[in-house]
Amino acid sequence: MKLKGDQSTARALNRRLILNLLRMEGPRSRADIATITGLSPAAVTFVVGDLCEEGIVVEGQAVTGLTGRRPIPVQINYEHGLAVGFKLMTDSVECVTTDLATNPLAAMRIPLAGHEPDYVADLLANTVPEMVKLAGRPHAKLAGIGISMPGVINDEQTACVRSHRFQWDNVPLASLVATRANVPVWLEDDTNAYAIAQQLFGLGRQHRNMAVLAVGVGISCALVIEGKLYRGANGAAGKFGHTLYEENGRVCECGKRGCLMAYHSEVSILRRWREATGYGKDKGLPELRSALAAGDEAAVALVEHSGKSIGTALANLVNITDPEVIVAGGEAVSFGDHFLGPLRDALAARTFRTAPPLLPDWEDNSWARGAAALVTQKMFDFELSSGFTDIGRTYAGGTQKSAG
Repeated sequence: MKLKGDQSTARALNRRLILNLLRMEGPRSRADIATITGLSPAAVTFVVGDLCEEGIVVEGQAVTGLTGRRPIPVQINYEHGLAVGFKLMTDSVECVTTDLATNPLAAMRIPLAGHEPDYVADLLANTVPEMVKLAGRPHAKLAGIGISMPGVINDEQTACVRSHRFQWDNVPLASLVATRANVPVWLEDDTNAYAIAQQLFGLGRQHRNMAVLAVGVGISCALVIEGKLYRGANGAAGKFGHTLYEENGRVCECGKRGCLMAYHSEVSILRRWREATGYGKDKGLPELRSALAAGDEAAVALVEHSGKSIGTALANLVNITDPEVIVAGGEAVSFGDHFLGPLRDALAARTFRTAPPLLPDWEDNSWARGAAALVTQKMFDFELSSGFTDIGRTYAGGTQKSAG
């Protein structure tokens, strides 16, 4: 056990402090870092020296002014490493390779023919070399792999405790992939991973308290409280779509009746639109968007009703957690103002105080980039801030095995 005053613990905390400052503020001189963080100049010099030696931080160009040479700024070298992210869906996998700022370098989608854990682990591990090659950065090190999926994930980010869509219970997917790929692997609920990406480099970058709403196949809402993802006692926090909407109503994928997502997820909106119009399953999101653009009354009414219903339920969460902002993602965001307008109006009508800003996000690869952010997150986590290692050393679930 490390004691509170342990030198290695203090050094790790200093690393996290400096790296997070550079992430949020950009290049800073050593003197600026000492002033802003309150660390001694000697401590800053020591930590920055280590980070430069590891390639995580690089020195910028000094600017010469009238009074002489200015201090040399240092900045995070996001090109130093690569992260591979996999977003698991029921029938396919979104794959992305990013730098350490989650900027996408390569992306593709591959079919997922089954849900047997060993098959999934083989598929992901076998895809990693191709994703690294497609990134086109042969000198960058692979820092790790992030996997996101719908489900409850354990606190160690190694195992899926329960996933209704995959019918998994206690599947150690991160360890299964790590033993095949020989790099660190982290697993997380897809909305939680998306929230981590938003917190690190997205719309939540300057906020310590935010809600991240996702309306797609399901509905969920991750919470970042005082700069930390809130996981709950069992890793099941954020399952917003399973709140009650209608007593004894439609059966949800969880097996219970009347859940919010059984009526107002993107899948449920599509189903209800088809039921109202008599369309078959060949009509999907593109056709619904076209109907909305054309002002089709049935489409507009359904989507506006779902926006209002979700906004009303979301107001309850806002009244309890008081976030600074709400980031909204998922397929339903592509419905635009027909969905977001009623959502905002219902939110404003039901919140105790002024409703927080609702910031929509609909970028390509945003969910797979969320998976990649699981890797980058560890660079800012003092518990694992020991730099990167070469491929070929063996890990399991992000924890290095002893080499003896």
